[in-house]
Amino acid sequence: MSATGPDLVVAGAGGGLAGALRAAQHGLDVLVVEASEHFRRGNNTAMSTAMVPGAGSRWQRAAGIEDSPDLFVADVRAKTKGQGDERLARALGEVSAGLVEWLAGHLGLPLSLATDFHYPGHSVDRCHTIPSRHGSALIDHLARAVQAEPRVDLLAPARLTDVRTNEAGAVEAAVVRFPDGSHEEIPTRALLLATNGYGADRGLVAEHLPEIAAAVYHGSEESRGDALRLGGRLGAATAYLDAYQGHGALAAKGATLVGWATIMHGGVMLDRTGRRFGDETTGYSEYAAALATRPGATGWIVLDRRVHDLCEPFTDFRQTVESGALLWADDLTALADAIGAPDAAGELAEVERIARGRAPDPFGRTFFEAPLAPPYAAVRVVPALFHTQGGLVVDGHARVTRADGSPVAGLYASGGAAAGISGHGAAGYLAGNGLLPALGLAYLAADHLAHHLGRESK
Repeated sequence: MSATGPDLVVAGAGGGLAGALRAAQHGLDVLVVEASEHFRRGNNTAMSTAMVPGAGSRWQRAAGIEDSPDLFVADVRAKTKGQGDERLARALGEVSAGLVEWLAGHLGLPLSLATDFHYPGHSVDRCHTIPSRHGSALIDHLARAVQAEPRVDLLAPARLTDVRTNEAGAVEAAVVRFPDGSHEEIPTRALLLATNGYGADRGLVAEHLPEIAAAVYHGSEESRGDALRLGGRLGAATAYLDAYQGHGALAAKGATLVGWATIMHGGVMLDRTGRRFGDETTGYSEYAAALATRPGATGWIVLDRRVHDLCEPFTDFRQTVESGALLWADDLTALADAIGAPDAAGELAEVERIARGRAPDPFGRTFFEAPLAPPYAAVRVVPALFHTQGGLVVDGHARVTRADGSPVAGLYASGGAAAGISGHGAAGYLAGNGLLPALGLAYLAADHLAHHLGRESK
């Protein structure tokens, strides 16, 4: 680092690490400030399924899949019913292919295109992931790259508590607090807020997300709304504070993620009484809110051996199996008895008729997979809040903006710290709407800062 401080301070060692590494590639000196020394397992990037959308990537071309930023924006528009930020969706769609190719090519991340099942809302296969399909391996890879990069320093545990600006309103220093209560002011040219959203602040959740406020929070305990408070003091605009990613498939036993691949491969969800209550394939995020309204705010995902085997590539699913959360039964009556819901046997028999094309689905679901067959398994699930999707308004370069649209000079935001592209509520969330803004906006911020400082690499 220079005597005048780093060129960029990144607050948050999740997706923000991608921004730090991209900035270092441009020749910038970077300091990453992270509140938790256990960030490799505790932040939302580490808790994700490591799915990163890339619209028009080389993997898609190799698979003969036609995709483009335009199609990505159209999918966002359809999923959010026109309420999403299409301006930001376009910026992310346009960088997405280059982002995943950079992650693989420059950082050596072992990415491939997930084609074994289709995520709700994506009109083509565009989610890229790693072999374990788990964010802990992704964050480990980024952390090792940071450790090997001489231009990036990591300060943890330490928490960004304030931002000092000059008379013109531009960022000139980051104020950091250490666990012993001491503070340090670090001069810098720019600050990237990558501190995620406010999911761990139950007061803010109750205020902005009342429909999911009573659900389990399954995210980083450091996601306390720091970016909202710091940005607010600098006059930053906010948007979509009612947006979030929920999940309807958190195992009640062990709090592991069962995963929506169980549904997309042909599984179904029942409430506690043994009844279905919608088209499960619409999406896992909105199903959190739907499940929260059912009796006891709990339900069951029912699958079979075929679905079980197809889901084994997911680390989360394997952890669910290892926890003993699945109840197996040889027939539907035995399964209904095992879950304490006598109506389940008749309901699942009707699902089999629907899946065989002998009756229409009352909720409009199309079953593309084979009907469930014995032996059957059921896992009890509860609704969960994974992360918030509203935050500071940013432009297409990840610059934080004021209500009049002017940027706060030197201030950037990414991931849950920024207002995302999921529209309002939970239903607009597409798989990857967490990681793409986390990695993509950090990447865009680094590129913009390097260009601004005349240090852009070729």
